[in-house]
Amino acid sequence: MSKTPQAIRGTQDIFGPEAEAFAHVVETFERVRRLYRFRRIEMPVFEKTEVFARSLGETTDVVSKEMYSFDDRGGESLTLRPEFTAGIARAYLTNGWRQYAPLKVATHGPLFRYERPQKGRYRQFHQLDAEVIGAAEPQADVELLAMADQLLKELGIADGVTLQLNTLGDGDSREAWRAALVDYFAAHRAELSEDSQDRLERNPLRILDSKDPRDRAFVADAPKIDDYLSGEAQDFFGAVTAGLDAAGVAWTREPSLVRGLDYYRHTAFEFVTDRLGAQGTVIGGGRYDGLMESLGGPATPAVGWAAGIERLAMLVGERGDPVADVVVVVEDDAQIARGVEAVTALRREGFSAELVASGSPRKRFDKAVKMGAGAIASISTAEGAAKISVRAEDALAARIESLLL
Repeated sequence: MSKTPQAIRGTQDIFGPEAEAFAHVVETFERVRRLYRFRRIEMPVFEKTEVFARSLGETTDVVSKEMYSFDDRGGESLTLRPEFTAGIARAYLTNGWRQYAPLKVATHGPLFRYERPQKGRYRQFHQLDAEVIGAAEPQADVELLAMADQLLKELGIADGVTLQLNTLGDGDSREAWRAALVDYFAAHRAELSEDSQDRLERNPLRILDSKDPRDRAFVADAPKIDDYLSGEAQDFFGAVTAGLDAAGVAWTREPSLVRGLDYYRHTAFEFVTDRLGAQGTVIGGGRYDGLMESLGGPATPAVGWAAGIERLAMLVGERGDPVADVVVVVEDDAQIARGVEAVTALRREGFSAELVASGSPRKRFDKAVKMGAGAIASISTAEGAAKISVRAEDALAARIESLLL
């Protein structure tokens, strides 16, 4: 006897209250992105591997350890997308989307990374994503952050979530800071963790967000970006923080918040909470003005963020199955066709409706009552014809009766 197939480790089947919470996050995101006039896009689930290798860097952990890559029948290397931004940048360059700049786009869907599954983290996971491409002004950063802040508030989970903000400066500021970090950490190389010793040569900024106690001992005294900011970079960050204050978005400065890839500039941010254990970031992003050039395109300013749907849904909490507006009860099998007609008419007028027409006719009404709907329309037979009665508040009952009688 064959065994029942099991789910792949690190994936999940979502059902019931968890699925309702997941759907609530997506529906709220769709509503908010329309308020901010972000255009909806759909992206391929897989891309040429070079799209991610060139954008994320061949030596990053994502590319070297976490991507699901495979050769198709033609021998071309393809990769299941580990994130959205690189694919969106590729589409922007190859589809002529530059004519719409500044372009505000949003999407959501599954992503894939081969990593150790843990609370709120899976090998197939889902993200929301919002990007502004072709806008160099700090107002674009402010709008994206205000949008993320409003999303959290409309989901009812803003309490206990903090916006941490930092600047990485412009290109010259970042390079000067990077060189100072290399000099500083090189003097302590032997005492750093193995990962940070490796990062020292190729990604020294990442040492700043290391959680290893051996590294933390030196991070506090490491050079600070503020000592290397150009006047232009200071003005840019000042405009972002002033815009957030004007929009009523609370924020805190987090000098150790960094982005290791060289194409990141200026604003870096994370919305964090202590309600999800070690994996506390629920929304993260920043300005990546150098990405398009790394993909062979012209210099193009851009800023964006991504949010894990599973993590947001965990904060939302389980949501019960939605209650129908109206339950239509067929108490006489001779009236089943009339019941189908009634429930169809209700749905076409925007009511969520459920039909109860199976099981013991005597118990159908009791079953409908237990479903907790706002209204019950029962259909029986009187004098050879269908008889419809509605139990609901007066105004609602009158509207339903006008549709069904």
